[in-house]
Amino acid sequence: MLPCLTGKVICGNYSRLKNVKTVTVFCSVKHHISPVSYTLTDMAANGDSCDKTQRRTGMKEKQNGNSTDSSIRERRQRDKEERLSLVLWRRPFITLHYFLLETLIKLREWTIKLWQRRGIVCLVFVLCSLFSAAYSIEGSHQKYVKYLEKRFLWCAYWVGLGILSSVGLGTGLHTFLLYLGPHIASVTLAAYECNSTDFPEPPYPDQIVCPQLVGSEGSISLFSIMSKVRLEACMWGAGTAIGELPPYFMARAARQSGTDPEDEEYEEFEEMLEQAENAQDFVTRAKMGVQHMVQKVGFFGILACASIPNPLFDLAGITCGHFLVPFWTFFGATLIGKAIIKMHIQKLFVIISFSKHIVEQMVSLIGSIPKVGSSLQKPFSHYLEAQRNKLHHGEGRKSSDENWLSWLFEKLVLVMVCYFVISIVNSMAQSYAKRLQQQKHLVEKTK
Repeated sequence: MLPCLTGKVICGNYSRLKNVKTVTVFCSVKHHISPVSYTLTDMAANGDSCDKTQRRTGMKEKQNGNSTDSSIRERRQRDKEERLSLVLWRRPFITLHYFLLETLIKLREWTIKLWQRRGIVCLVFVLCSLFSAAYSIEGSHQKYVKYLEKRFLWCAYWVGLGILSSVGLGTGLHTFLLYLGPHIASVTLAAYECNSTDFPEPPYPDQIVCPQLVGSEGSISLFSIMSKVRLEACMWGAGTAIGELPPYFMARAARQSGTDPEDEEYEEFEEMLEQAENAQDFVTRAKMGVQHMVQKVGFFGILACASIPNPLFDLAGITCGHFLVPFWTFFGATLIGKAIIKMHIQKLFVIISFSKHIVEQMVSLIGSIPKVGSSLQKPFSHYLEAQRNKLHHGEGRKSSDENWLSWLFEKLVLVMVCYFVISIVNSMAQSYAKRLQQQKHLVEKTK
């Protein structure tokens, strides 16, 4: 090794000094400065040894980095498998215990957030107090208060069902199949039976009864039925748009803070971005297609993804948050796509499917099934007949077939709601388990 020059100094300066024949370096030896001259041959020999040392060091760092990354991935996979095993039907007591602890943590976080926004909370409290006073004081304004109350509760009901449908990254309650779809279908059947959509209020929307003055045959059109259920459908669509906001805010906060997010979907999204070039399977390519459309097209790409039934739209929200798409660009396109375009497509499909002639054809088609057709056709025919009688005569008499179908649908709704509640309990318990794992790894790093 050349005296008075460290390997780092020589390696850093050799490439710039390779055209110089002689280099003079001033060295400090026992507080005396003395010049030392080196030839280019000496520098070259030392530079080659430095290059070899740097290559060996770089290879070791790369190997250490790869081994560290693989160990981190293995550790994350083990932690994920351990969390996924935390479900009610496997470990009920620990799951319930973790669920209660996570609930307390969430309540504490929400309380802190509300306290930070206490101005908005006070404004909402004042508005609620004014409405409560107007509601309790007698006067001519009561009819307007009653109207606003009914409309508000009706809209809040459908918005809430929409939020339940889309919140939770694909694990929400299928409220369209359970509530909105049957509601549109019942209005469609009643409109064709009554030849009118002027159902008296009350009992509509709680119960549909044909008006005393019915319209002429064929006076009902698709547009009149769509207008009748437009408010419910649009409020439900707006709720689904609101339910898409948590993935967006999660990814946006993770990107701005630069910290590892706590959501598994975001981790999968980052892995997908890293492995996009080598992806061959259809699902990954479909996800990448959604990601590229949202990233490159912007507002209209989000609008296109939100306007069609798209199970991968959660990825669009994560993509918009990851690439810091403005909030109103994302939410505006999502709201227009889900509450207006997509909602009218779904509504039109249900109305056409349950129009009078389509239903009659479906019942006759069921009767044409060999051997079991007549037995299957009978309960549906009786159910439709009972519904017609109820529309004309109020409650009427319930047949055994109607009770059987109603009982089956109620049990289906109950099973889906129970599954939704169980999935919430499991998810919150797994979230608390992840908190414990992160604390454990943090303690290990500090040691």
